[in-house]
Amino acid sequence: METDNTTPLQNESNFADVPNPITANQPITTEQISAFLQNNPYFFEQHASLLADIHLPSPHGNGTISLTERQQLAQRDKIRVLEVKLAELIEYAEENDATSTKVHALSLDLLKQHDLNTLQDSIATQMQKSFDVSQTLLRVWLKPIDATLAGETIFNPVDDTLSDWVLALSEPYCGAKPEAISTLLNADVQSCCVIPLKAQAESTKSFGVLILGANSAQRFKTGMGTHYLNRIGELVSAALLPQL
Repeated sequence: METDNTTPLQNESNFADVPNPITANQPITTEQISAFLQNNPYFFEQHASLLADIHLPSPHGNGTISLTERQQLAQRDKIRVLEVKLAELIEYAEENDATSTKVHALSLDLLKQHDLNTLQDSIATQMQKSFDVSQTLLRVWLKPIDATLAGETIFNPVDDTLSDWVLALSEPYCGAKPEAISTLLNADVQSCCVIPLKAQAESTKSFGVLILGANSAQRFKTGMGTHYLNRIGELVSAALLPQL
């Protein structure tokens, strides 16, 4: 009696659709097996017993498990990854909601101020109370409407290095103290944020700067999001402009 050299895969009626058909003189490749299964979606439905009969090494190192069990483990692993991602998204959403509430409180407080001194005090207080900032510094290089205010610290001249650097910023700067402002901040400030103040959000020119310093090196980090920092800059700019 002649021996049947065909493999079980060759006996499938749909196998003719698979590229590079298997011959008796060629070993079966993983690509061919993959192509066969993709072209025969009902294979395991027609051979359901294989799901229990085929055993694979356990991904957790505990012997072997059936194909069905391996699929269940893979699904559980995917679910765990999705749960972690969902928890991260919820955490970010809660943080953003809390920050949004603080920015809203800042805007309400700024609306209550009607002179430059109380406005500066309000900004400093809100930054320290709500945003974990240890030092707040405002500098404006426009002249005040009221000439008697020209001697206020906020109008102290800044050197060209600082003003040129701020003018070149398209987004708030976050990170370690840059040389341009190191002499303006307290010695214990480890990180800072530099926010250009502009008459209009889309303007390329700034009329001043809001500098926030923190004692923690992790408070303002390079690459952190600046969405709310931009909003703070817009609010402070809008509050200061009527005084200039």
